[in-house]
Amino acid sequence: MGILEFILLFVAGVVGGVMNSIAGGGSFVTFPALMLSGVPPIMANASNTLASTAGYLSGAYAFKEDIKKDRANLPKIVLLSIIGGGLGAWSLMRVEEHTFLKVIPWLLLFATVLFIVGPQFNRFLQTLAARYKHASKIGQVSIWCGLLIIATYGGFFNAGLGIISLSFLVIAGYRDINTMNGVKLLISCGVSLTAIVIFMLQGAIDWPATMVVLVGTLVGGYYAAHISRRLPQIWVKNSVVVISVSITCYFFYSTYV
Repeated sequence: MGILEFILLFVAGVVGGVMNSIAGGGSFVTFPALMLSGVPPIMANASNTLASTAGYLSGAYAFKEDIKKDRANLPKIVLLSIIGGGLGAWSLMRVEEHTFLKVIPWLLLFATVLFIVGPQFNRFLQTLAARYKHASKIGQVSIWCGLLIIATYGGFFNAGLGIISLSFLVIAGYRDINTMNGVKLLISCGVSLTAIVIFMLQGAIDWPATMVVLVGTLVGGYYAAHISRRLPQIWVKNSVVVISVSITCYFFYSTYV
């Protein structure tokens, strides 16, 4: 790894850590940075999952008391997250590199749209759930199948997992935002840790590049608390939108033009 690649990955990690702590969307920076530094697409995706996991773990620990409020559902949530994460990672390891390269723009587009409309979509779901209070009792099986699908997506491609998980929790009838954030992070931990084990066994992680990004995300996450007091959150969110749209357009152009 050259000095330029080292700087690129560390700066991307810092920026991604700040984004994840304040508004989300850090993978829109760290994943492309790994590819730009020369890491192959599938390995870059696997490495990005590992680099993001430290933030999930620390966040889940911070919300541990809120997570405990949902003791009744935790075994199912953890189990489905592990199974789905494993299925997604297993599927990724069986995709050809050139095929995954063509899928990347669409995955980024999906994650970008989710990031942009996620808050509005969640508010819509909250309104719908409040109007039909018994809907969650009717579709319990569908809801848990939905979590399995979400976890499978997360094991295959990590970007956007948090936003999808929040939408699932709204549909499942959750109302306490702190519990939702805690359980969202718990889902991400289950999915990512399982996927990482499979990626490691398959030799799909670029350890030097991952460690640089990981350290960067920890630094960025630590200083995000200070930055968040000075910057309006809407500025950060709009910046994430600009970055994600730009990167998505770039991948569509480079892949299909």
